[in-house]
Formats: sequence, structure tokens, C-alpha cells
Amino acid sequence: MTEDLSIRPVVRNDYERWLPLWEGYNAFYGRAGEAALTPDITLMTWSRFFDAYEPMYALVAESKGRLIGLTHYLFHRSTISIQPNCYLQDLFINEAARGKGVGQALINGVFEAARRAGSPRVYWLTHESNVKAMRLYDQVAVKSGFVMYKMVI
Repeated sequence: MTEDLSIRPVVRNDYERWLPLWEGYNAFYGRAGEAALTPDITLMTWSRFFDAYEPMYALVAESKGRLIGLTHYLFHRSTISIQPNCYLQDLFINEAARGKGVGQALINGVFEAARRAGSPRVYWLTHESNVKAMRLYDQVAVKSGFVMYKMVI
């Protein structure tokens, strides 16, 4: 798989090929059916990747002319660093391409983008049930020990 794999930023004409991956990612996390994101959220997310004023970016994994994975990341300020931190927000690989190095290649793409931006760290969250992904994450990063809390307002 990795010999014909390309990791690159999304371009505007990727939308129709990116959308099924985005929908697959959201379905994986239970955002499908009645809980699905509204089309305006999807379109706003897509537009942010091309807005020079938004610190949000997207990479895709392409193999044999097909998009097989995506990652979205953003840069933000912090109270404990001068340089921006990089938050890897979304990572999704289509079912047939899983376990073949695509996820690690996408994560490495985010690591490289963070280095270029002068970011001191990349961090991300995953659901505790995402055991397969955590096997990869345990190989490429260190668990922070922090527990996330949230309140929907």
C-alpha cells in the first residue's frame, strides 16, 4: 500500500472524493442518521480548509487515484507556549485501507506540518473504545494522562 501512497493537502476539486471519507468518519463516531451533522456544517468545515484566515487544514491519503484517508488539524495558541500548538482533530481511513500504514503516514504528515509551523507539539483525542487506533497511537506518541471533560451548552 505505502509504495503508491501520497499524502497531500486537499484541493478544492477533492470535495466529492473527500465527502464519503468525512461521512464515514462521522458515522464511526455516531454522527449519522438523525445525529448526522447538518450539510451547512460540512460545507463550512470544507470552506475553512481554503480560508487564509482560518488555522484549519486537511491532508488526504491518495492511492491509485482514490482518496482513502483524511486528517484535519488546526493550530491554536496556548497559555504555556509562545508557538502555536497543533491539534489533530480528525483522522479516518476507509475500511479496506486500514492496517496498511495509511494512518501513520497521515499522522506523520501532520507532524511535518507542525514542524514547519514551529509548533512544539501535536496532540489529539480518541474515544476509549477505539482500541485499534490506539495501538497505532501508542507507537507514535505518548499518552498524556489527561482526562477530557465536556459540557454541551
